[in-house]
Amino acid sequence: MKQAWICPTCGTQYEPSEQPPAVCSICDEERQYVLPTGQQWTTLAQLRKSHMATFRREAELIGIGTSPAFGIGQRALLVRTPDGNVLWDCISLVDDATVEIVQALGGLKAIAISHPHYYTAMVDWSAAFGGIPVYLHAADKSWIMRSAPCLKLWSEETKEISPGLTLIRVGGHFDGGTVMHWAQGAGNKGALLSGDLLQVAPDQKFVSFMWSYPNFIPLGEKAVRAIARRLDGWRYDVIYGAFWDRVIAHDGTNVTAKSVARHIEILQRDAR
Repeated sequence: MKQAWICPTCGTQYEPSEQPPAVCSICDEERQYVLPTGQQWTTLAQLRKSHMATFRREAELIGIGTSPAFGIGQRALLVRTPDGNVLWDCISLVDDATVEIVQALGGLKAIAISHPHYYTAMVDWSAAFGGIPVYLHAADKSWIMRSAPCLKLWSEETKEISPGLTLIRVGGHFDGGTVMHWAQGAGNKGALLSGDLLQVAPDQKFVSFMWSYPNFIPLGEKAVRAIARRLDGWRYDVIYGAFWDRVIAHDGTNVTAKSVARHIEILQRDAR
């Protein structure tokens, strides 16, 4: 029987097959890792028995996570608008209870994902809500491990997917790395949903820029300057990171500018 195998380390779901892949291509790369115990696999059916979805308010949004923690541990964000709801980023678990709760909150019109580490079970999420579009940047198409007609690849530098919701390719962590600007967020001051392209730090005072988070490889100066340039002109008060409680509550545009300057200054320091 063919199964859509899921890697427990990163949460990525693969094309259905009789046997799981020999290795997870996402984890077998320097931006992720394979556990010392070796490659393991699970399925959505198994995940539904061992885990459950969790919902919690994150400032003005609803976060959707998994308990116990699974894969990389990110949480998705439900952005509710008068023109329809959009799910930002994705998690591996989707079940009947999750669908029922999201439908009660207004349903979903689309999914948008920041980068391949969070593609997870995006095809099953789309199917659970009637085959809604999933927006991915075309620069990262080689990292799509399960294809489907619902996947909508875009190649521009920006793309408005709903009134006031604009995807911005910033690159960095991945070539197609994407953030989403929500013009009506933060009381019309603007909000930036950054995934971990701009990783909100635990102190919630800065964001960071990394090529590989688990292997501690920072982004270089040119890449960080490119991110700053692509965000130039966008204004936002709040920054929503990829994980629970990783939210910059105020002055987000200036926080980004200060974080860029700090990162570059540290890269340029002389040895002491």
